[in-house]
Amino acid sequence: MKNKRLMAIIALLVVLVVGGIIYSSINDGKITKINNTTKTVKVGVLQYVSHPSLDLIYKGIQEGLAQEGYKGKKIKIDFMNAEGDQSKVATMSKQLVVNNNDVLIGIATPAAQGLASATKDKPVVMGAVTDPAGANLVKDLKQPDGNITGVSDHNPAKQQLNLIKQLTPNVKTIGILYSSSEDNSKTQVEEFTTLAEKAGYKVLPYSVPSTNEIASTMNVMTRKVDAIWIPIDNTIASAFSTVVSSNQTVKKPIYPSATAMVKEGGLGSVVVDQKELGVATGKMTAKILKGAKPANTAVEIFTTGKTVINKKVAAQLGITIPDDVLKKAGQVIE
Repeated sequence: MKNKRLMAIIALLVVLVVGGIIYSSINDGKITKINNTTKTVKVGVLQYVSHPSLDLIYKGIQEGLAQEGYKGKKIKIDFMNAEGDQSKVATMSKQLVVNNNDVLIGIATPAAQGLASATKDKPVVMGAVTDPAGANLVKDLKQPDGNITGVSDHNPAKQQLNLIKQLTPNVKTIGILYSSSEDNSKTQVEEFTTLAEKAGYKVLPYSVPSTNEIASTMNVMTRKVDAIWIPIDNTIASAFSTVVSSNQTVKKPIYPSATAMVKEGGLGSVVVDQKELGVATGKMTAKILKGAKPANTAVEIFTTGKTVINKKVAAQLGITIPDDVLKKAGQVIE
């Protein structure tokens, strides 16, 4: 009888102990969950240079993060802008790492490369890097296999060439203006040149080491070409006003690769939406914050562009935009 009573007491104690452990685990789980939802995450952002296109990407990043719940007190963004200075890129990249940010974002290739050099441990998300593999940021687009992933804006070169043919059918020689210091630009120039030569165009590429040489290079190039094409290039974009002013006398049609540059004096282009790129970058950053590993997160690639036409520039050049091009255009600048 005593043995039965003892066994009952032991069984009751076991139930109480196990129940206490389960209750504690459930409560701990609840506390952890609450803490996770109330914790303020830190995101470090490095923008290579001030320009409307890159500014739009940054705005999109904030929107993408907000759509995933990271807004208000739930997030602190540590933003820095190198203003096109490579030495600042290196210094700011190291500072963003030291600032103990949870995830780092590089807007444009040089910024992403700076962050990549500064850390091999913290997650880095690329914002609008045209050629991640060529820039030595990832080994493979589908399986990055490191601490870096992000969003790539592949320039729709075929569509751009088709637009050049539609708007300026008499063009035979296309000049390319790009920065020799940007890896992503070199890749785009190679692709565009191959496609253009197959289409029967003569291509003359002109590279500049910095914005200081743009005016003199334009003066030489405009005497030899019928039209000018500009890739997604941060150096040229930051000084596009110089490109436009250098073209005032000769008035050659300019086909840049960003909406902001068409607005500033380009004739037209087929472009990837910079705001959408930013939103996608923000959402990918949120994915990393929630536990995804960059090494296993495929690079997201944007390849389809929308046509942007500047009717004011067309009128200045004496060019009539075909009605079918205007109807299909994603944006017409009056």
